[in-house]
Amino acid sequence: QVQLVESGGGLVQPGGSLRLSCAASGRTFSIYAMGWYRQAPGKQRELVAAITSGGSTDYADSVKGRFTISRNNAKNTVYLQMNSLEPEDTDVYYCNFTSKADNYWGQGTQVTVSS
Repeated sequence: QVQLVESGGGLVQPGGSLRLSCAASGRTFSIYAMGWYRQAPGKQRELVAAITSGGSTDYADSVKGRFTISRNNAKNTVYLQMNSLEPEDTDVYYCNFTSKADNYWGQGTQVTVSS
């Protein structure tokens, strides 16, 4: 059974940093694209950052230059390093592993940026 477990969320002051992790189990995910999404109450889930199996990355305009996505295939883990955090980054963050045949989501981790 596939399971994605997120960690690293929490409360941070504006300008601070957090590192999110998402570890998957149940199969090998080296060929999967991985990504981070976020969702505020009453709003649609939006893509924050994505990384392909080959290591190419893509970012939402609002986080370019501040967030960095990376992956460790040996550990079936994707990371999101978030720097210079702003109150507008407050959301629940979800990791996603996807292929042509499968699509898996983590349970979500709360990130709150507030003084």
